[in-house]
Amino acid sequence: MKPVHALILLTTPAGIYAQGQAAWTDPSPHKVSIVTVETDVKLEVLDWGGSGAPIVLLAGGGNTAHVFDDFAQKLTGDHHVYGITRRGFGSSGFAKYDDMDRLGDDVVAVIDSLHLAKPVLVGHSLGGAELSSVANRHADRVAGLIYLDAGYPYAFNNGKGPEMSEFQGGGPQPAPPNDADRASFNAFQKWYERMNGWRFPEAELRAGWESTPEGAVGRRRLPPAGAIPNLAKTKYTAIAVRSLMIFAVPHDQGAWVKASADPKVKEAASAFTAKEVGIVERQIKAISDSVPTARIVRLPKAHHYLYLSNEGDVLREMRDFLKN
Repeated sequence: MKPVHALILLTTPAGIYAQGQAAWTDPSPHKVSIVTVETDVKLEVLDWGGSGAPIVLLAGGGNTAHVFDDFAQKLTGDHHVYGITRRGFGSSGFAKYDDMDRLGDDVVAVIDSLHLAKPVLVGHSLGGAELSSVANRHADRVAGLIYLDAGYPYAFNNGKGPEMSEFQGGGPQPAPPNDADRASFNAFQKWYERMNGWRFPEAELRAGWESTPEGAVGRRRLPPAGAIPNLAKTKYTAIAVRSLMIFAVPHDQGAWVKASADPKVKEAASAFTAKEVGIVERQIKAISDSVPTARIVRLPKAHHYLYLSNEGDVLREMRDFLKN
């Protein structure tokens, strides 16, 4: 079935969430629209405005476009910036799909609905699979691709690098937030900042967690079954569009690891880093050998959310790529 393209502009400029007797309004200066990409599937699209060539931001797995609420504003001086919440998350609808190419088709449907002329696609984490899907099947529709710690086997796998299974198993994990940390979304932001060294935008947290009548952080909003695809099903063996790939290697594992006095935490973090660096470097080599046009940048000790942990570094690399 071919995607259905339709655009509905909401009258409210930002999402509104109930919090007790008051209402919380997303302060990010974006407009929210709903785009129909398939029968009965509508996606949330954010428009931060700006002048210049278009950029479309694609979030990582489990996130919504609101994760870019702060970062996107740093790009509007030279570009018109949009963000897409993929199906199954946040305010976007959902219908089952077979592989990542369906998500790539969703991106193209949004580009068509917004009448964007060859935007640059910027994807974080799982968003790299959507970038590669579009590049392999619709190379003429985009001007470039920027992978933000997103160039892993779901985005490029020609059999010469590691498999996704090798990336399984993470480093040490912090204790979960307690009741005081979840007493409000502001307190929840501060907990994330203590753990990671940076904050998620509040709208992103509200998209992923329910709010209690008292305004505390409630239950996690779970995506529908099948919202996260089988990443091994579709393999992209080429990237046919000029691209910038920024890798966080080795990954920063969070401010809480640095602050921990537990030697077991330090040992686990070191062991994870040693394993991870070798795997990531194999992936980088596979890309370098097969996609010589890809520009690869390493950001040492950046978090997986490198556009939040190392915003200035990421913006510098992006601007240098975008002006050429």
